[in-house]
Amino acid sequence: MARNTDSVDLRDLPPTEVVFGQSSLMAAAREKLDRVADTTIPVLLQGESGTGKEVFAKLLHAHSRRSNAPWVKVNCPAIPHSLIESELFGYEKGAFTGAYANKQGRVELADMGTLFLDEVGSLDLTVQAKMLQVLQDGSFMRVGGQQSKSVNTRIVSASRGNLRQQTKDGSFRLDFFFRINAVTIELPSLRQRIEDLPALTDYFFEIHSKAFHANPKPLSRELVRLMQRYDWPGNIRQLENMIRSYILIGSEEALAADLVPSASSSLTTEIDLANPVSLKEITRAATQDLERQIILKVLQANGWSRLKTAKWLNISYRSLLYKLQDPQVGGLAAKSSKAKSPAKVQALPKASIAAKESESRWVS
Repeated sequence: MARNTDSVDLRDLPPTEVVFGQSSLMAAAREKLDRVADTTIPVLLQGESGTGKEVFAKLLHAHSRRSNAPWVKVNCPAIPHSLIESELFGYEKGAFTGAYANKQGRVELADMGTLFLDEVGSLDLTVQAKMLQVLQDGSFMRVGGQQSKSVNTRIVSASRGNLRQQTKDGSFRLDFFFRINAVTIELPSLRQRIEDLPALTDYFFEIHSKAFHANPKPLSRELVRLMQRYDWPGNIRQLENMIRSYILIGSEEALAADLVPSASSSLTTEIDLANPVSLKEITRAATQDLERQIILKVLQANGWSRLKTAKWLNISYRSLLYKLQDPQVGGLAAKSSKAKSPAKVQALPKASIAAKESESRWVS
């Protein structure tokens, strides 16, 4: 099985102004990172999928005294349970059929460096017990081995799930949980830091345009507004994939279609029953949301022409303009049938961008 052993070069990471942005939640995360980066204490990174936990783990390593030592990643769910122990701790020759030579595990490969356990919650209880020993005194034993080995490895873990809940249902050891989260850093979702969307969009635009030797049109103001209203369930990874797709395909309509939910998926009876509710207000809000989605879909189908959209919906042009400007309906100004200069999001300094390929840096 291939091993993910490498050193971390800050030039291969997104610029810090892009990673941290302007949000207060990311400022709090950065403050914690600055405090613990140059220590050896274990760190737990928590956040939804696609929020950049691996980037954060690399920053922790790159800003530590171990930055020139190995950075070893373990994608815990990707390794079968039958192999995870030998992958982490290695094995001795003859330990099992096919073990023709001694083999170092990833814990050993990360000696003097950083071991990144991605989705640590998927580790089985037996492996958790052995990793607990590594955290306690740095000792472990290879599979089939008779002699204990010792390492000096910094452990950084990541999880998108609720590890505390896993301790309650018995799938995660409580003592292991307390060991790996000496410090916990919460990474916010993209919808919680939507003010950082322009800088992130520009960054992905820049690196993938260079990677594909493309010169795509800037995104229109209407599409940027859609992006700012979108929920982003896949977070930064989803944003990067969308921008990459746009640069390759060049279809703003296809991109917009992914940002507008279907009418059926948006209708819900989920309401907060903690306080009395107004049926009239709830119904009006649902109707306005449905109306906004219909208008957006028709605008897309008609190339963002307001005149064609008004005719298709059988309403007056003045009524459509009113609805497009109404903040309750969405406050979206449709693209004129005449060519308008599209909005370009603030560009990043080119010197801050280093992209050797189109592979995502925003994983985990």
